[in-house]
Amino acid sequence: MIISASRRTDIPAFYSDWLYNRLEQGYVYVRNPMNEHQVSKIVLNPEVVDCFVFWSKNPKPFIKRLSQLQNYSYYFHYTLTGYGRKMEPYVPELQDSITCFIALSKNIGRQAIIWRYDPIIITDIFTVEYQVKTFETIARQLSGYTDECIISFVDYYKKTIKNLSGIDYSDITLDRINDLAQTFNKLGQRYGITIKTCAEEIDLSKYGIDHAKCIDNKRIETIIGSSLKTEKDKNQRAACGCVTSIDIGSYNSCPHGCLYCYANYDMKRVHNNFAQHDKHSALLFGKVAQDDIITDRKMFSCKTN
Repeated sequence: MIISASRRTDIPAFYSDWLYNRLEQGYVYVRNPMNEHQVSKIVLNPEVVDCFVFWSKNPKPFIKRLSQLQNYSYYFHYTLTGYGRKMEPYVPELQDSITCFIALSKNIGRQAIIWRYDPIIITDIFTVEYQVKTFETIARQLSGYTDECIISFVDYYKKTIKNLSGIDYSDITLDRINDLAQTFNKLGQRYGITIKTCAEEIDLSKYGIDHAKCIDNKRIETIIGSSLKTEKDKNQRAACGCVTSIDIGSYNSCPHGCLYCYANYDMKRVHNNFAQHDKHSALLFGKVAQDDIITDRKMFSCKTN
């Protein structure tokens, strides 16, 4: 199986000790986001975990112990946007993040680290011109340290709109999307970085931009040196190209506090959940209750050779 860690929260930034403890114990408990009393036991044995996919805006606390992942295959999604404290209150400064990205790439190789420039949001401060300038600043410095950048355009969910109250944001028109896509791809070609989109229905192939698979079976096959038998993840949006994975994170648990985040919709709950975190627990936060039902998740390798 492929383990996602995690679309729902930043495990490398805030829960690295917990994850390394879970690897030592060989399993983790994950609550069903639709029914919190349904708990799955996920085995983390290297024989059944084909690859970890890590998602982070600050993997620095995590990478100090990468040697403990020597029995596992993995790659990183590393988000660098440069929105600053007003939009990303507790994300490191951009230049510090770029330095960390380069150090991680030198350690694990460019094929194992993907740059995410998402979501793209247009405001009175983060104008189209700002986006282009920032994108090129990052791309220039990451040239040679990654082979892919995944972009997306912000989705204004109700919870996102609530978090963005007080921010002068505007809709991203089709013309703006086309202009940014064309410009970003030219910059990507200049710096040797392939641009792809995440879960976007719009076809940007005329600019040389294809749809991405963030959980990418082809990339994983290259990393592990084996073919995989995988299917499209039916639990993701129709436009999402990811293959099936198991996510071991939880919503409302990422203290980065990014205003555009869909995984956090109640910062009070985020702080409460973070306060309940115990690095020695099988759960990311909280404890197993008497009315919880724990089920062993069927685990198997997807390798075909």
